[in-house]
Parts: sequence; structure tokens; C-alpha cells
Amino acid sequence: MAELILIVDDEIDIAKTLAFNLEQEGFATHTALDASSALGFVDDSAVKPDLVLLDLMLPDMPGTEVCRRLRQSPTTRDIPIVMLTARGDAIDRVVGFELGADDYVTKPFSIRELVLRVRAVLRRAAGAQKVETESETQTLGVLRIDFDGHRVWVAGQEVVLTALEFRLLATLVKRRGRVQTREALLTHVWEMQGDVTTRTVDTHVRRLRKKLGDASRYVETLRGVGYRFQSEPAA
Repeated sequence: MAELILIVDDEIDIAKTLAFNLEQEGFATHTALDASSALGFVDDSAVKPDLVLLDLMLPDMPGTEVCRRLRQSPTTRDIPIVMLTARGDAIDRVVGFELGADDYVTKPFSIRELVLRVRAVLRRAAGAQKVETESETQTLGVLRIDFDGHRVWVAGQEVVLTALEFRLLATLVKRRGRVQTREALLTHVWEMQGDVTTRTVDTHVRRLRKKLGDASRYVETLRGVGYRFQSEPAA
């Protein structure tokens, strides 16, 4: 069954172009011209989209608010989101990533590049469900990870992570005790380089630490080098 891409963009010509090219690549598409239509489709449809292409500038609601709502709902929090915008300011990129976007593409963009980005994000989302590890569940100090179930607990309380955040944590845990440079994390977690910068890694690590609470101390920063996961053994 073809993967379903939800295109949310109020520029009809762009939406049609995206739909045509994605369908040529074997994807199924659904187009929403405003935020309300997009959220309504996600809420009402029996089949959830596999990925959302989300414009930041929508007529009825900012795309950042759509992203926030999708991330808050248990039924949509794991859907990958690629943000589209004509704005190139770094602050917009940071805000998008802080809200849980998986990637960010600035208009105008190459259709070929966008399709490659979509495929890379979908691979990452699928990979987060199939993280290789020594056991299906690991307990490291106050942190417990169910790799097959894509679930995380801190001191017995479940913590909700996006697919990308889970993949980032799983990568650090699998390589615990070893320093991971920002470049290495970009290659392994994001599976791309281009304009996905080391600042992207820092933003996601900061967001991950905030969610981990008491377990955030396990993610160490080595200034000028990268990050390392260290924890005390389980009791």
C-alpha cells in the first residue's frame, strides 16, 4: 500500500505540483489548503498520513500551531512532519524543531530534493521502530527503554518522544560511553547533511533532555566535540 502524504499548503499551484510529483514517485497524497482542513482530515480519517508536509504560513492558523497539536495527540504524535516555508530565518527553523518537526525545507526548493527529504524522514521514522540493541528492553539507572515498543520511562513514569527523538536517544544509548560528534549524529540519526546543521543536533538534544527530566544528566555535553551517554547501572 502506498505511503500517504498529507500536503498542507494554501498556495494551490504549489500543492498541486507537490501532489503530482509525489504521486509520480509512488506515494498517495491528500491536500489541505488550511490548518482546519488538515487537522480535520487527520482526526476523522481512518487511515493516518505517514508524513505531513506542512507550510508555516497558513490563512487560519500558523503551521507551528498545527505541529504542536499533532505532537500533543497520542494518535498523531509519531507522524513525521516536514515544514515548508518561504522564510529562511534561523529562528523559524529552531522554533519548528523545538515543536518536534523532523525536517525543514525553505521555498523555493527542488522537487527532487524534497522527495529525497521525504524518503529520508520516512526511513528514519521506520528505523526508530527497529532499533538494533542487545535486548528488547534496557534499564539504565532511572531510565527504561522498550526498543521494540518505542517507549521510554523515567523513574517509572512514561515519557512521550517523537520518532526522531527516540532514534536520537537509542543511538546514544547503543553507543553509551563513547563520544558521538554532532556530525556523526547527523549522519546516523538524520541520514543526511546538506542544510541540516549541527545546530539541529543541539536543538534536539536540548528538547530530549527536557523530556527526560531526571535522566537528562545521562546525556553529557563535551564542549566543542559532541555528546556522550553515561548512566549508573540499574539497581
